[in-house]
Amino acid sequence: MKRRLVGHDYTRRGIYLLTMAVEGRRPLFGRVYGSSDDARIELSELGCAVRDEWFNIPNYHPEVKPLDLQMMPDHLHGIIYISEPLAQGLSGVVRGFKTGCGRAYRRLVVPSSSVATQSRQAPSGSHPEHGLLFEPGYNDLLLRNSEEYQRWKHYLRDNPRRLLMKRERPELLRPFFNMILGTHTYNGIGNRELLKAPKRLAVRVSRRLVGKALEDEVNRYLEAARNGAILISPAISPGEKLVMRRAFDLQLPTIVVLHNGFTPLSKPKGEQFDACAHGRLLMLSAWEHLNERITLTAHDCQQMNLMALELAGE
Repeated sequence: MKRRLVGHDYTRRGIYLLTMAVEGRRPLFGRVYGSSDDARIELSELGCAVRDEWFNIPNYHPEVKPLDLQMMPDHLHGIIYISEPLAQGLSGVVRGFKTGCGRAYRRLVVPSSSVATQSRQAPSGSHPEHGLLFEPGYNDLLLRNSEEYQRWKHYLRDNPRRLLMKRERPELLRPFFNMILGTHTYNGIGNRELLKAPKRLAVRVSRRLVGKALEDEVNRYLEAARNGAILISPAISPGEKLVMRRAFDLQLPTIVVLHNGFTPLSKPKGEQFDACAHGRLLMLSAWEHLNERITLTAHDCQQMNLMALELAGE
């Protein structure tokens, strides 16, 4: 998933979170070890070289200041600050960084003779072991506010722990596909055992409810959840969002119906990660993943509510 901001001027000042993955997702940068309470990464020689290349970016682009970096076995996340307009834009910085890392890769990992031989044999457009370290493209996010910056830093630091948890609990934290439930085929992430609960309840809250009437309805659903019901909803209306948010905060199990689907490399975000890891959350979608922002139509909302009803057996 190579997200880019459509129409954004990447030569301008700004703070960006970048993600770059090793071609073929090979764990060339090192290994994560320890436990989910104390997860760490031990860098390989190549991982150390890539780390050094990242912090050497200002030697080639004085306008760019690396703020943070989290190396993972098969990818990296880095935060950079562009303090002055860039002639080549952000892509030029990334291209230069990848070039420097590629030199280290060919020196430390790929024998020069095999690079030359494989490059001659490789068909155009293919990607064998040909001296390219990173897969094409990268993902970027533009910083919006200071709170988001703190979330970014926490996300970077939390990556090793999340990886170990995915290894320990793959059935809860890895995407699944082609799961037939009723009249739909779903992809998703989370605890599929929630679908076997004897009592499942679709959350439907009228937009007309306000004040005490709304609070009473929210409490009715929460009481049912405390008594063992699994709440299911796309959380579209304000009242439905409130019910699902309260249930989530109370660590009650929930199933969320989403319009946007998942890819094989998708993972739960933020607080959803821990909820999935502890078996409290299941996210389901009958649609494929799209990088673009999705605007729900009235028909989409109706479909998702009908899915929630079907999943609840109502």
